Amino acid sequence: MSTTDTKRIVIEPVTRVEGHGKVTILLDEQKQVTEARFHIVEFRGFERFVQGRPFWEVPVIIQRLCGICPVSHHLCAAKAMDIIVGADKLTPTAEKMRRLMHYGQTLQSHALHFFHLVSPDLLLGFDADPKIRNVIGVIEKFPDLAVQGVMMRKYGQEVIKATSGKKIHGTGAIPGGINKNLSIEERDALLADIDQQMEWARGALKVARDYTVENLDKIASFGSFDSNHLSIVRQDGCLDLYDGNLRAIDAEGNSIFDQVAPKDYLNVIAEEVRNWSYMKFPFIKEIGPENGWYRVGPLARINTCDFIDTPEAEAARKEFMAVTDGKPNNITMAYHWARMIETLHSAEKIQELLNDPDLQGEDLLVTGERRDEAVAIVEAPRGTLFHHYKVNDQDQIVMANLIVSTTSNNEPMNRAVRKVAQDHIAGAAEITEGLLNRVEVAIRAYDPCLSCATHALGQMPLIVELYDADGGLIDKKVKG
Repeated sequence: MSTTDTKRIVIEPVTRVEGHGKVTILLDEQKQVTEARFHIVEFRGFERFVQGRPFWEVPVIIQRLCGICPVSHHLCAAKAMDIIVGADKLTPTAEKMRRLMHYGQTLQSHALHFFHLVSPDLLLGFDADPKIRNVIGVIEKFPDLAVQGVMMRKYGQEVIKATSGKKIHGTGAIPGGINKNLSIEERDALLADIDQQMEWARGALKVARDYTVENLDKIASFGSFDSNHLSIVRQDGCLDLYDGNLRAIDAEGNSIFDQVAPKDYLNVIAEEVRNWSYMKFPFIKEIGPENGWYRVGPLARINTCDFIDTPEAEAARKEFMAVTDGKPNNITMAYHWARMIETLHSAEKIQELLNDPDLQGEDLLVTGERRDEAVAIVEAPRGTLFHHYKVNDQDQIVMANLIVSTTSNNEPMNRAVRKVAQDHIAGAAEITEGLLNRVEVAIRAYDPCLSCATHALGQMPLIVELYDADGGLIDKKVKG
């Protein structure tokens, strides 16, 4: 088919996500979708920026990738630098302070995404007037939920500040440990609000759970497809957001690989490049690029783990898995339910850690035999995050490779875009804003952080263009 027979729809930028991206959808003369792609239109350069810098600067530099989830990069880089300085096992105070920081990050990030970016679609409807289908509309119609979202994020940021020194781009984790413990005053201030956070987390979980269950017949196929899933898990198969080994399962729950150490990630994971996106496409080596792609993030983590070690989140996990009779849940919109299970788990973990006297310990650092290469993995809010570094004899970074959560979800997001376009836009007599929003809804389910996976250049206006079968421009809308 020639290009003159094709209609091209462009959504730019995709809204209510972190960073900048666009979607292109191609329709043939019969208005059927021939291609749909999610393009990342930013340029990423942090793997080069850190080269030549002293290795101890990396945990502070690399987190500048993002202002939404800097803690994840800060901790992953710090874990890698632990290996460089030979710190094979941190002190209990250092380990638990970092975990507390990480759970604070997960709590605030999940709350921000669910209440500010996603709830307008769930609470107000996919077809609601875009003038009200935003956080302001949520504030007007559901003020209690809006306040709850703000206060949960605020609390998570206070946890980050207490453990890393600042709410954004802190310095708490350093090679071999941490640079501060948690004072009694800081502990008591956080404990004073934890019961309220637990209650709010339960409420948020109920909103996500009820929406999923009550609309299951509508959302089961919405942007959904069978897929592989990947995360780290503890050696006993427990969910662990801070440390563990790699596990991958297929759409039926069969093991692809299990307990692969972070240092061996290149034995099981590879990446390919496509000429229409600045973001790479990872895949499982033994399956290959065509079918070896996988999902990461809350949905994947709930699917891959055997259990959660906090009681309320574990009960919620069992209810979640019962929907699919114990098999992996491949429903894209179920990401939101899984995300709120992790939010409750994070609140439970914060409560547990705040009552641990090790946080007031004074033994903060360890060192050992110097090494020149390191790989570290954490579960960022959006999914599995890989940091790989090499260091020369002058203590300079000479190689850095990052596989960011959103990068792993690149192919799944593209498939979600294609599925929604085929189900909702193909054959439509009129391309409405609500139909285009459905494409964005599918992308938002993954909570992509395009700033993490890339680095922005310039300004990105919203441009939607509609062409006829002869390639003539029928209509064009520009905003911003």
